[in-house]
Amino acid sequence: MPQDVRQEPVIAVLLPCYNEELTIAEVVRRFREALPAAAIYVYDNNSRDLTALRARAAGAIVVREPRQGKGNVVRRMFADIEADIYLMADGDGTYAPEDAPQLINTLLTERSDMVVGTRRGVTDDAGRNGHAFGNRIFNNLYKRLFGSDFTDIFSGYRVFTRRFVKSFPAVSGGFEIETEMSVHASQLKLPVSEIALDYGRRPQGSSSKLSTWGDGARILWMFGMLMKETQPLRFFGAFAVFFLASSLFLMTPVLVEFAETGLVPRMPTWVLSVGLLLLSMLAAVTGLILDSVSRGRAEQKRIFYLSMPSGRVERSREAAAQRPAAGKTPRAA
Repeated sequence: MPQDVRQEPVIAVLLPCYNEELTIAEVVRRFREALPAAAIYVYDNNSRDLTALRARAAGAIVVREPRQGKGNVVRRMFADIEADIYLMADGDGTYAPEDAPQLINTLLTERSDMVVGTRRGVTDDAGRNGHAFGNRIFNNLYKRLFGSDFTDIFSGYRVFTRRFVKSFPAVSGGFEIETEMSVHASQLKLPVSEIALDYGRRPQGSSSKLSTWGDGARILWMFGMLMKETQPLRFFGAFAVFFLASSLFLMTPVLVEFAETGLVPRMPTWVLSVGLLLLSMLAAVTGLILDSVSRGRAEQKRIFYLSMPSGRVERSREAAAQRPAAGKTPRAA
């Protein structure tokens, strides 16, 4: 009687790196121990130190990405690499490779398309109070704008299915790429999960590449752009309300004076108020039109996502579901 050949999913570990020579070799070694069957890719983003050499010596597949920025690296990774399960982490050692099997197991058992390892203890890193405060602000803002699917939108420790990776547009260029991933999942209502994991500290001599004000401004700009693209009625509606309120504020005294005297002595104010009223109407109509366009784009994204083959991840899920529980023997028919 022929035996079923169980096909394990192909796992790829993705490590975008920039000047991480102090930590990358140890990170690669620990991922090789945690996931012996996985292929480990290190994409070097114009490092000025020995990051690429250390990663290659540790057994990783090293590729250079000349466009600066984490978003550019992730876009290249997602385009180049073929796998069933993609695990993304940082090369600075702050994420524990030993947690990788737990993330992958959650992806399979919860039937999710993305699992995020939320950072437990992210505020414990001395000297990063600004980043911790920014995390809280942006996470709360995300919940108000896009929904409550995520509690840590900036975590770089994530695992994805092939469906997610190959249907994700990845237009960001920098550290705002995680925000774009989260919005993509929220817009298409993809199944996602979170696991709270310990967040480590960088070793002595290793410095963060984040800029509190610079990256914060870029992330805030990305919030606005993603809201414009995914919720144009809400985005332009806010401008419409602002222009309408300003118009009524300027227009009311002029109308009161006209009702009392029959004169319009403040003609510039009246012209400005009418202009603001027209802008309010224009913003409202723009929002209505673009809302229909956005809905059509979301439908197309969803159809493209569903057109991607599920691959061996689904077969592994089915095999796990059909496998008898430990210690139990299936009854004969």
